[in-house]
Amino acid sequence: MKKVSFYTLGCKVNQYETNGMMQKFKKAGYEIIDINENLADICVINTCTVTNMSDRKSRQILRKVKEKNPATIVVAVGCYAQVAKNELEKMPEIDIILGNEEKSDIVNYVEKFIQQKIEKERIVEIEDINKKQEFKDMGLITYTEKTRAAIKIQDGCNQFCSYCIIPYARGRVRSRKQENIIEEISQNAKNGIKEVVITGIHIASYGTDFGNPNGLIELLEKINSIDGISRIRLGSLEPKIMTEKFVERLVKLDKICHHFHLSLQSGCDATLKRMNRKYNCSEVKQIIERIRKYYNDVILTTDIIVGFPGETDEEFSETYEFLNSINLYKMHVFQYSPRKGTRAAAAPDQIDGNVKEARSKKLIELSNKNQLLYNQKLVGTNVEVLFEDKEIQNGVSYYKGHTQNYILVKYKTNEFLENSFKTVNILSAENEYVIC
Repeated sequence: MKKVSFYTLGCKVNQYETNGMMQKFKKAGYEIIDINENLADICVINTCTVTNMSDRKSRQILRKVKEKNPATIVVAVGCYAQVAKNELEKMPEIDIILGNEEKSDIVNYVEKFIQQKIEKERIVEIEDINKKQEFKDMGLITYTEKTRAAIKIQDGCNQFCSYCIIPYARGRVRSRKQENIIEEISQNAKNGIKEVVITGIHIASYGTDFGNPNGLIELLEKINSIDGISRIRLGSLEPKIMTEKFVERLVKLDKICHHFHLSLQSGCDATLKRMNRKYNCSEVKQIIERIRKYYNDVILTTDIIVGFPGETDEEFSETYEFLNSINLYKMHVFQYSPRKGTRAAAAPDQIDGNVKEARSKKLIELSNKNQLLYNQKLVGTNVEVLFEDKEIQNGVSYYKGHTQNYILVKYKTNEFLENSFKTVNILSAENEYVIC
């Protein structure tokens, strides 16, 4: 039995697809082993290209696995392979280079490479992602975590933000058939999974390629009726999906988690315009007020890019003041990283790294303050938690889990609570979590 190991970089979509590839190999009779064992016959690196750092890390991992095990067949797949084939072809460590569409056929490519009798020639297979019109279903039930399953509902993005390479790595919007999604989630429920995370590259666009602008809310209504699923968590959302009509329908779904990650990127209209984002700060404020009107316990999180080309001190101050005024629970702050092939990479007025660092630090401090203040207000209240796994901290046994609005809870106990619900009382609060 041949052994295969995996390393995944990037988002939940990549994690989902890695699990799909794992199951393809299992079905073909391969044994899945941990990448750290250095004993794999085949090593698959599912790459990411969202930042220059992602590219660099992808290359480092590809070199490292070959260095530790020269006999292993190294396979580079995914987004970095999709957009940087020429760069990867310069790396002698790589035996097979595959794009995103080739993931579902990965076993065939590996076996074709193995069957070469004399000199094994590198296999490079990358379809033109821009020509893909339909969602390519991996056709298998996949999992990402013990108690939570990520469900991919669509691929691709039509937004073309000026800083982003993803439309070139993932192609245009392609939605998965509703019946296939329902079948996968139903199977997850039968296998004991209680929470599903709805994920994709741009889930707000689900169904638009079918000519259905209400595709996402209609899908969520169907998922909400599946027996056995207790929580439906939404991945990153384009803010403008949260219209009055959408939220009115959403709030009627009792399984929807009251946590929404709205991808803002900036709090300055001029910066948002250069980013080619499709909203302004006034619209975002109205959207946030709307959500809070319907959900009084909602947790709102976001992504913010600092140091975007041309971002002046005044523009950053606008972003800071706007974010301070809307009081989000947590902000994931990223320093702008130029991506070759995007408009922003060629833009004038690139920002100095020290300036990016200072701006990043200031927003992270704001985020930490907001999170701690919110958590402190919960002390003394009872919350229902879906517990996930055990942690030993300073010799004390805790079970970790999340509330439905995605607050991390650590509960001091010796009970076995994996994949079970329990109502607990919050005793104290830290920045990243609360303790019960």
